[in-house]
Amino acid sequence: MQSATHVEVPTTELGYSGWYRASKRIFDLVVASVLIVCLLPVFFFCAVLVWRSSPGPVLFRQPRIGAKGREFTFLKFRSMRVDADPSIHREYVAKFINGEAEQHKAGNGSMFKLVADPRVTRAGQFLRKTSLDELPQLFNVVRGNMSLVGPRPPIPYELENYRPEHYRRLAVKPGITGLWQISGRSHTTFEEMIALDLEYIRRASLLTDLSVLIKTLPVVLNQRGAQ
Repeated sequence: MQSATHVEVPTTELGYSGWYRASKRIFDLVVASVLIVCLLPVFFFCAVLVWRSSPGPVLFRQPRIGAKGREFTFLKFRSMRVDADPSIHREYVAKFINGEAEQHKAGNGSMFKLVADPRVTRAGQFLRKTSLDELPQLFNVVRGNMSLVGPRPPIPYELENYRPEHYRRLAVKPGITGLWQISGRSHTTFEEMIALDLEYIRRASLLTDLSVLIKTLPVVLNQRGAQ
């Protein structure tokens, strides 16, 4: 198994120009900051909902793998009990990546979510279905760990099942949303998700990012592909 801090990934931004990287960072910082301010009442509502749902912290912190294989702390509103067994998800991820799991069980947000996951609280089910559990990732964007648009950041143990070509998706900064999220999410295979991530990397531009963000809104409102 590869160490999360020694993941071999491409050393270039696959054609990203310095201008695009700089403008993307400014765009991310401005939009994420404005959204955090505008959505403060929603953050408060979600925090109270999680706090009342079960004992434990409001925020869920998890190590994820970002650009160039660097590990960072990923933020979400907690949707599971604090005593949740991670081996359930770890086993499912291995099956999904290797094409041995049912497609419809992959969900929104985290790279793969289980349907009828016994670890999820009732409040967590609502937060996941509406994608509100993802809101704290706006702070990841402000910190610079993530972008608004890009591939989803994997959990370190997901890399145990990666083939060499899969690591190409780690060449760029991960995002809250991307082509995968607006292209079916829970109805795509892992290989299709990889193809969509690499397509985004090839096509990346501010116009592409803006298009993905605009298309994300109806997907979230319609709860398409969410579990």
